[in-house]
Amino acid sequence: MASSSAIKESVSLADFMQLLRQRKALIALVLAVVVITTLVVTAFLPTWYLATTKIRVEKPEGEVKLFQAQVSNYYDPYFLQDQFKILQSEKILYPVIEHLGLNTRLAASLGSGASLTSAQSFAYLLKKMVRIESQRSSSLIDINVYAQDPALAAAIANDIAKVYSEDRIALATSEQREGMAQLKKELAAQEEAVTKQRDVVEKLRKDLNISGVDLNVRVSDIEVETLRQMQNSLIALSVDAIGRKTKYERFKAIPPADRLALVNSELIQDPNIQNLLQAYLLADQNVTKLKARLGENHPDLISAIESRQKIREQLDAMLHGYEISLENSYKEADARVAELKNQLSQARVDQILSARDRMRPFEEAAQKLDDETRLSTTLKLTLRQREIDFQVPKRTIEILNTAETARFPSKPNWTLNTIFSLFFGSILGVGVAVLLEYFDMSFRNVADVESRLKLPVLGVIPYTRDANRDVTDDPAEAEPYRVLQTNLNLALPAGKSASFVIFSAGPGEGKSTTLHHLARLMAAAGERVLLIDSDVRRPTQHRLASRSREPGLSDLLLGKQKLEAVVQPGIAPNLDFIPSGATPGFTISLLYVNRLRELVTELRGRYDKIIFDSPPIIGVSDASVLASVVDGAVLLIQHRRNPASMVVRAQQIIEGLKTPLLGVVLNQVPTGAGDDYGYYTSNYSYYGEGGKKDRKSGKSGGGTRGPSNSGDDRLELKG
Repeated sequence: MASSSAIKESVSLADFMQLLRQRKALIALVLAVVVITTLVVTAFLPTWYLATTKIRVEKPEGEVKLFQAQVSNYYDPYFLQDQFKILQSEKILYPVIEHLGLNTRLAASLGSGASLTSAQSFAYLLKKMVRIESQRSSSLIDINVYAQDPALAAAIANDIAKVYSEDRIALATSEQREGMAQLKKELAAQEEAVTKQRDVVEKLRKDLNISGVDLNVRVSDIEVETLRQMQNSLIALSVDAIGRKTKYERFKAIPPADRLALVNSELIQDPNIQNLLQAYLLADQNVTKLKARLGENHPDLISAIESRQKIREQLDAMLHGYEISLENSYKEADARVAELKNQLSQARVDQILSARDRMRPFEEAAQKLDDETRLSTTLKLTLRQREIDFQVPKRTIEILNTAETARFPSKPNWTLNTIFSLFFGSILGVGVAVLLEYFDMSFRNVADVESRLKLPVLGVIPYTRDANRDVTDDPAEAEPYRVLQTNLNLALPAGKSASFVIFSAGPGEGKSTTLHHLARLMAAAGERVLLIDSDVRRPTQHRLASRSREPGLSDLLLGKQKLEAVVQPGIAPNLDFIPSGATPGFTISLLYVNRLRELVTELRGRYDKIIFDSPPIIGVSDASVLASVVDGAVLLIQHRRNPASMVVRAQQIIEGLKTPLLGVVLNQVPTGAGDDYGYYTSNYSYYGEGGKKDRKSGKSGGGTRGPSNSGDDRLELKG
């Protein structure tokens, strides 16, 4: 594992690109699965249409003053945040639900038998359909509505804008309407008082028989002027007291929880309260940001919540203090009016005592009538001014466009979904390939094999689709086996007959096919070769040679047949063959060790090479028995098939038998498996081209190469 880890740690960009080339089929498969899944899911998703109404909202600047220059509006992000919440509140959406009958229409689109409640429709609108957005540093607000019916989406967007516009206008004119209503009420009462006082004056005129007396003539001009001034002051104080009382009663009627929304309107213009409100909004925004990033028990979030709570308590206290100040102001005004009335009454008493007894009551009544008339006139003028102010347009909202029925659906977005599926599918495919590479514990290259097993690599056999095809006719395909033959000749005792076995850790690694091609090339090189199929459980060599399976090795070991009877001569020039036999239940156990040794000894005088095809060494005892009777063993490893631990275990088994392990053969190596393998396969192609040229010129292409050429072939493998 240490070597494998070191190799992984030294991965470069070239290795990564090589990995992508090797795993391109897997990456393409994952990408295709992701894209197809996305397209299938998109096809089954409901279709949503988008309708958008754009509005412009401006912050009100307080009461409109007639004949005065108005201050231009400015961008206030906190004001827009409030409008977002208002647009999504029950006050706006409930009327929309009622106007359009959404309880029934939404229930039909959801497949619900019963009609929805207004609360359910409201929740569905907020969750699925309504999206309020705004451009940065702009007073423009987009009312986006998604619906499966395009006409319904446009209708909802337009109705939300309409209801919101009406609500904004009603809010902007609410104080003026209330003030005018109160003025009309006071004016009606004052006109009734004038009528009653006129009746009193006419009665006194009749009783005193002074019908011809001019009401403008007074007995004492100084006292009358003093009373007139006091009366004018009383009128002014009365009007002021009425205004203060109206403002106090209106503020008191508003619930404490709703007073916070009035700070930026006309009603509360206290700069201290407005500044504290800005601080509260900033604290609330900070809490919202921290909640998105931090847990509920995080100290920063707790501190921010406590800070916001303290500011809110201060704001509520200041609003309560504002209410108290309104009440005190109203009571003070009432007290001044009462005091002035007392003083006026006392002055009138003094006037009556000092004036002529006959004219005093009449003059007082006439004076009171004049006062009541003047107060009535003042109330009329004030009401008229308020009515003119009310008629001045309140441009706090403007609907810029009307939502139209969409022609094409907005969701699902096929283009966007396809792009995202390609992007994430590619990432997932590469990630799966990297994970498979990371967790792949098989041998990856020649250096890994030699460093882990401490054995030389005798040959690298490239991958081929048709492994059973005869390679002796194609020099390019035969070259890897010639290199393996050369290296085996160098590893075995020179000038002597030798026996060896090729084994693998597990089944299906191509051992029998490789051995068959190797035997044919050895024979074609002029050596006398005997191929023995000792895999009696799952024999293969008789099919590769197109020969009969019996009689064979099992019959020979059991004493049923003689050696001459089981040897099939001439399956190829210089190549004889002993099949496995077909004895049921037969295995090569320790009972046949001596007989195998005798057989090998007997065959040494007849053949240069005696090759045994062995079953897998792990899990089957036959391979261990065969390894104990030959001169050497060769370990065959299929590229990226079995884990390294399994191959190491196979090596340990052979080494435990004291049998020389000559080296390793890497089989079925893909051409693009890496630079390490490409070093060998590129050389094979080079020599293969030379072989083709020889064949075109009428030569054998290396077919008669014998053991004498082994030194040159060894150089071909190493460099």
